[in-house]
Amino acid sequence: MSTRMPGRPSRGVAYAVVGVIGLVFLIPLFAMLEFTLRQTTGGYGPDHWLALFDPDNVRAYRPLFQGLGNSFLLAALTLVIVLGVFFPTVVLVHLRFPRLERALDLLTVLPIAIPAIVLVVGFAPIYRALGSVVGSGAWTLSLAYGVLVLPFAYRAINSDLQGMDARTRAEAARSLGAGWGTVLVRIVTPGVRRGLLGASLLTIAIVLGEFTVSSLLNRVTLQTALLQISKSDPFVAVAVSLLSLVGAFLVLLLVSSTGGAPRRRTRRGSRSNTSQESSS
Repeated sequence: MSTRMPGRPSRGVAYAVVGVIGLVFLIPLFAMLEFTLRQTTGGYGPDHWLALFDPDNVRAYRPLFQGLGNSFLLAALTLVIVLGVFFPTVVLVHLRFPRLERALDLLTVLPIAIPAIVLVVGFAPIYRALGSVVGSGAWTLSLAYGVLVLPFAYRAINSDLQGMDARTRAEAARSLGAGWGTVLVRIVTPGVRRGLLGASLLTIAIVLGEFTVSSLLNRVTLQTALLQISKSDPFVAVAVSLLSLVGAFLVLLLVSSTGGAPRRRTRRGSRSNTSQESSS
């Protein structure tokens, strides 16, 4: 007979809470699905969904596909910035310059404290000079998006970094002759895997859902394209929004399923030896 730990809710209460939270998220999704199935002549049907995948409508929905491609490209580039620049920087400060952690923590709060429209005012002259050198392609937004995702990525990585006692492990690896690259890849990275997955998910979600910076800097992304398409065909705009929300939910499930702690594997030989010792 299993005993319930004090302070923890019963299984029925836990299921009820999860069910209520699930309804809070599912009701808007079902409302969006119901709206996309409405027909202009009355009744329900898949006409708007079929029109979205109709090759004859490619020209009409060209801004939407262009914005979707740009957003995926920006998500990939911003993810490279987070994993290739932010992550090594956070680890370097944590291991070599611990006195700078408070300053770095304060610096990463600024993109949240400063409104997005104020950030765009600061970005505008930079992008004006950048456009004369490398052009004004949509990929340049990855630099601004790297600033926007910095607070969330930093806290996701730093929380795991503080919990794994990285300094002790790094010093042990260095005493055995490992270089800093080996320490970063083979010692620190496995310990902060969940933080890296969380930072990656937050980066993708923020980039795909960002509107203010891309709109004010006149770049075509998924959100700006949805606004443009909604003026002529709101059904398709809601359908694409529904697909993006479902896709983000599936990515969340994937990250939560792969980000757990690894299971311990026991060898059959050890089990057999244990059984033989117990029998003897």
